[in-house]
Formats: sequence, structure tokens, C-alpha cells
Amino acid sequence: MKITIKIAGMTCQGCRAGAEAALRRVPGVRSAEVSLERGEALVDYDEKTAAPETLRAAVVKAGFKAG
Repeated sequence: MKITIKIAGMTCQGCRAGAEAALRRVPGVRSAEVSLERGEALVDYDEKTAAPETLRAAVVKAGFKAG
């Protein structure tokens, strides 16, 4: 399943990389691509292993706001 998550608080490519790494560490995530310009992440994940709330929580734990 794919989901787009809005991410606020990213100001540089380091932020983008940090948010992307946090999402990729979530069990069940197949891929995560974060766009600094759009302020969002496109995440492909296994809905049997991960949930949208878990993905958003990973972004928040990395220091950003997730919508």
C-alpha cells in the first residue's frame, strides 16, 4: 500500500534524509521517498505490518510534524 504523508519542519537536505531514514526503519516499509520541496513523503508499506499512525509517529520521533 502507498501513502503520502505531509511533513513540516524540514529545512535542508539533512532533514529530508533524516525523515526518510526514520520512515525506512519502520518494520514493513518497502520504500520511502521524501521531497523537501513538496514537504511530503511517499511511502510504500505492508499494511499487515505497519500502519499510517506508525509512519507518522516515526516522522514525529525524528523531530518533524506529520500530517
